[in-house]
Amino acid sequence: MPFGLTNAPAIFMDLMNRVFYQYLDKFVIVFIDDILIYSKNEEEHEKHLRIVLQTLRKQLYAKLSKCEFWLDQIPFLGHIISGEGISVDPKKVEAVKSWPTPKSVAEIRSFLGLAGYYRRFVENFSRIAEPLTRLTRKEEKFNWTEKCQRAFDELKERLISAPYWHCHLVRVDMRYIVMHQVRVWDVY
Repeated sequence: MPFGLTNAPAIFMDLMNRVFYQYLDKFVIVFIDDILIYSKNEEEHEKHLRIVLQTLRKQLYAKLSKCEFWLDQIPFLGHIISGEGISVDPKKVEAVKSWPTPKSVAEIRSFLGLAGYYRRFVENFSRIAEPLTRLTRKEEKFNWTEKCQRAFDELKERLISAPYWHCHLVRVDMRYIVMHQVRVWDVY
């Protein structure tokens, strides 16, 4: 399926959800062409892996060279997912560390876009970001104050030192995660 078409990702996501519907949120997470399989132990993971690969063999194709198996952690949508929980991807942390002080509304919006994506890791995110958010309003004149600088610095610091975010995957003691980038037309 050519992904240049505007509705191709939505159609493909719908297909993947229909193919894996009975396993979703039990031991499979699908996002477009990425499939994560999570399990409590090796035996269960082997069983889950077999089910997913058989499902793919029957209904789609997977290119095994694009798959990663038996991982303890994996980067996924800008996060690192592991049995410990979910954390901010270190590459994104580096981007935050080196982010220069915004000099325009566009630069504030860009920073808030990245920071906002990780808001679940920052307690009181909206309260901290409020001086920056205020500057993005149409009626507000751009005036970078000390209060804005403190908010910017605090958001950066909180994102850099963000803890693991514990979620339902951790509550089921996810130990093994696997595979991403399934291609519809690739044969294994």
